[in-house]
Amino acid sequence: MSTSKIYFNGLEINHIKKPKLKNSYISISDGKIYLKTSRVSNTYINELLYAKELWIRKKLIESKSKIYIDKDTLDVDEAKEYMKLRVEFLSQKMKLEYNELKFRRMRRRWGSCSSKKVVTLNLYLYQTTKELIDYVIVHELAHLVHMNHSKNFHSFLELYMPNSKLLNKQLNNYSCS
Repeated sequence: MSTSKIYFNGLEINHIKKPKLKNSYISISDGKIYLKTSRVSNTYINELLYAKELWIRKKLIESKSKIYIDKDTLDVDEAKEYMKLRVEFLSQKMKLEYNELKFRRMRRRWGSCSSKKVVTLNLYLYQTTKELIDYVIVHELAHLVHMNHSKNFHSFLELYMPNSKLLNKQLNNYSCS
């Protein structure tokens, strides 16, 4: 694996060459562009970047409006205690029972709910707002009734979180990666 910089139409791209990759990947993180590929041909790279330039620029704009979670300032014990109390309160309000509550540091998800009624919450969720914490908790608890994102799920979610669509958009402004 080797890394180099590529300059393409005013964009600085971090090119990561991995010989064993079968496909090429472009990602944006913290306002930086990453290209992972096994290919080193300038023609191939230029054609790929040209084909994906609009997508790259759109994602760059989106990434600049993101709120990045500061992972170093997280008080884990405080986060667990607060979210545990909210889960207990909201599950009672919704008259739903879960089997287990877990906490993890996740990069891509705010929470999950398994078919075994295990609710897992991202510890970094604590660094958003109280309203967004409640939204994720209610969302995951709603999966105890509907294990999908069907119309029935969203109708049930709306009973307890009438502004869930707005809250989901707000949550998408936060990033853990």
